[in-house]
Amino acid sequence: MKKILLFNIPIVVLAFVAGMLFKDSPKPIPMDGLTEHASHSNVAFYTCSMHPSVKLQDPNSKCPICAMDLIPVTSGTDDLAGFPSLSLSPRAMKLAEIETAVVERKFVETEIRMVGKVAYDETRLSYITAWVPGRLDRLYVDYTGVAVNKGDHLADLYSPDLLSAQEELLQAIQTSESLKTSESNFLKSKSLANIESTKEKLRLWGLSEDQISAIEESGTSSDHITINSPISGIVVHKDALEGMYVKTGNRVYTIADLSKVWVKLDAYESDLPWLHYGQAVEFRTEAYPGQVFKGQIAFIDPILNSSTRTVKVRVNLPNPDGKLKPDMFVRATVKSRVAKGGRVMNPDLMGKWISPMHPEIVKNEPGSCDICGMDLVSAESMGYVSADHLEEEAPLVIPASAPLITGKRAVVYLSNKPGHFEGRVVELGPRAGDYYIVFDGLEEGEQIVSRGSFKIDSAVQIQAKPSMMHPDGGEGSMSHHDHSSHAQGKSNDDQIASNPPVVTMFGVPDAWTQLLKLILNDYLELQSSLSHDSIEKSQEHAASFKHQLDTMEEAVIDEDGESSWDGYVNSMNAALVRMDKAADIHNVREFFLELSNALVPMLKQFGSGLEQEILIYHCPMAFRGKGGDWVQNKSGIENPYFGSSMFSCGELKERLTLTSEKGDDLLHE
Repeated sequence: MKKILLFNIPIVVLAFVAGMLFKDSPKPIPMDGLTEHASHSNVAFYTCSMHPSVKLQDPNSKCPICAMDLIPVTSGTDDLAGFPSLSLSPRAMKLAEIETAVVERKFVETEIRMVGKVAYDETRLSYITAWVPGRLDRLYVDYTGVAVNKGDHLADLYSPDLLSAQEELLQAIQTSESLKTSESNFLKSKSLANIESTKEKLRLWGLSEDQISAIEESGTSSDHITINSPISGIVVHKDALEGMYVKTGNRVYTIADLSKVWVKLDAYESDLPWLHYGQAVEFRTEAYPGQVFKGQIAFIDPILNSSTRTVKVRVNLPNPDGKLKPDMFVRATVKSRVAKGGRVMNPDLMGKWISPMHPEIVKNEPGSCDICGMDLVSAESMGYVSADHLEEEAPLVIPASAPLITGKRAVVYLSNKPGHFEGRVVELGPRAGDYYIVFDGLEEGEQIVSRGSFKIDSAVQIQAKPSMMHPDGGEGSMSHHDHSSHAQGKSNDDQIASNPPVVTMFGVPDAWTQLLKLILNDYLELQSSLSHDSIEKSQEHAASFKHQLDTMEEAVIDEDGESSWDGYVNSMNAALVRMDKAADIHNVREFFLELSNALVPMLKQFGSGLEQEILIYHCPMAFRGKGGDWVQNKSGIENPYFGSSMFSCGELKERLTLTSEKGDDLLHE
């Protein structure tokens, strides 16, 4: 019962809304006194209240779909026009809570929210490597996370090659000293060149000028070299162990300067039009609630991540206090004022010049970047609006609540005169906050419905006019219980007839097949009695059905089908017992549904020997919209759930051919 009540809530709401919308619209004429009333009014056609696509001229006709009486519809612009339009009185508009807005051009602001992580600034990473082969005799930094300053000792490296180079330098210095008294300028210059060549070799092997000078002054060589830190920062990786032999290029430490960091954010595809190089970004972290960090977009990845469907956006961020740690989660916000063509309006960058590598470098005139020396580029070339054409760059926008969007189509309802609403298909651009940008279909100054569009569209759809979901109107609006095959040239019967026959899985002995035929005949008589509203005959056939079922002994069938067979028989027996005790035909029909739900799968599984074709019909309106199936052996709908009130309501669901083609080999006797 709770399920039924819950299912009926949307129906009650839709009926209430439709009633409010149509209360002041042209009303259908009551059936009482129809002829007399029609003579005083202009009746255009007669339609079905359940199927508005039906339009007939004969007032005595029945609906060809559900067999209900038709109601007249008077002629009028709103009722007969081929356009998706509707007229409402002021009171109906108030009840439907209709609000309108003007299509206008303006810069609208959108807020893009992203999440990401703090990362190292790759330009501020220093890799300490061995410039000469040797052995690490001492590591001054023996764990990661240690803060070091520029020039601090990191490691002592023993290297015979380095010792040989130092001896070579000392020998070159001695040779130069001995040639001071020589009169040969050639030998003197050659000696000095040899000294510089040896010094350069030591520099390439990692010795500083101070270390080389110390060797010259002391006149002694050493087989060890001390490796010093080239920058201040944090040791984030330690790749070697004390006593390890290393080759040229082997990494020993990685040092990161965290005074500036990167923040890598994930931007969705839909947000990309509003993200541009140089935009200001605000960040918040869990570690420092209430504190806002600010940076600028320095890079937008040109490649989309196919797994996450996002694009990486990199932001450069100063971190003088070291509060931001690598891999810390952040929540970022970018506020963007939207212009035409996916451009952005930023008053701070209008007419300015910006560095293509360092967005913090902005100047009023062309020049070069103070950091990298690259030429500055205009802000307009980065996707920003030019100050010279500011008014022309404002986009045409409508409220986000105005359009009804279904896949590729978007429909808005215009209200160019009070109380009259007309639908129009428009082409929308991306959404910007509380607005949609309009590419085509609307003009500046037009009045549109900003609230209540769905209610108007529902009312239009009920009248079988073109609407959001069904641009062609007519039967398309009736897909809720689709009987439209009657009016579409090719019937549902023809479509299902092209399906291949269904072959049952299990066979039964011939004796049981004969009893199955008797059971099926009793069922068909029972179905026919219910479709003609006869409770007496239906209960008679139910009793016969029960008798035939009781006479059947347990069939000897495959073990896989035994439990199914017992389940079907028990379900049918229970339904037939309740049917015999039913007080009215409504209850009989409810138990007939239970009977049908057991009979259909039983025939599919065990009816191979019947060698006949049966038709399975479905009524989507039975039992308050839950629907119900039944079986017939002839074409033509005879609805057992509604009887004469809706005798032809239903559709052919399946054409089942019962054959023993694959069932005999499963029989065990």
